[in-house]
Amino acid sequence: MSSRVSMGLTHLALILFGLIWVYPFIWMVSSSLKTNASFLTSGVNPVPEKLHWENYERAWNVANFSGYFLNSVVITLGTVIIVVTLSCLTGYALGRVNFPGRRAVIAITGAMMFIPTGYTIIPLYELMKFLGLSNTIFGVILAESSGAHVLFILLFAAFFSRVPNEIEEAAIIDGCGFLKIFFKVILPSAKPVVATAVIMQFIWTWSSFLIPLVLTLNNPELRTLAVGMLSFVGKYQTDWTGMAAGASISLLPVIFIFILMQRYFIEGISGSVK
Repeated sequence: MSSRVSMGLTHLALILFGLIWVYPFIWMVSSSLKTNASFLTSGVNPVPEKLHWENYERAWNVANFSGYFLNSVVITLGTVIIVVTLSCLTGYALGRVNFPGRRAVIAITGAMMFIPTGYTIIPLYELMKFLGLSNTIFGVILAESSGAHVLFILLFAAFFSRVPNEIEEAAIIDGCGFLKIFFKVILPSAKPVVATAVIMQFIWTWSSFLIPLVLTLNNPELRTLAVGMLSFVGKYQTDWTGMAAGASISLLPVIFIFILMQRYFIEGISGSVK
């Protein structure tokens, strides 16, 4: 009996802790259905007196979130494709090819993880300006794809290093070349790691603020959803409920992608820590 009481108290404590953890998300969604007046006076109460769906219509049409949504989709998909492809190929080279200086390359790659993104924003902006790509969608995609995606590279390298050599040798005997072995034999087995990289890079790029802000300063039409939140901030007042509606809209694709690929994501994370 005492063990059941102890277990019940533990579950109750965990449920309360979980509610505290998800409260900001619940508060944001509920605030998107309030008026600005009730938003300012309701405090921590998340329950709206009446549902005001017009906040979403205002965010989508008036604040141009329809355009920002399309920009975010194009930039995020382009960045995910480039980053996952490069990380996969680099991880394969580091995990399977025993070339001179391999350990030093891995050490330098790991050290680049500690370089903050904000420190490279000025040279990144100057580089895009030199290439004539500032204030363009392609320039934002290239900038978001730059830098060291060390986590993904190390995940791919660790996974590929555990693939048995006999698989490659059998493929060579069957007449496969390097590219055919990689794309037909090795890469299909790395689906969990690919899904992990896709989900994490999707979330990072979708919510990225600094790089899209700096590279679209002179062309607000190219803003992403994260930067588009500035549309709700006026000189004399802020549209808080419109901002909450815009934030709720921007979260929907992230939740959808995670639900769609969560099985592979969990397999990838669990496989990387074995």
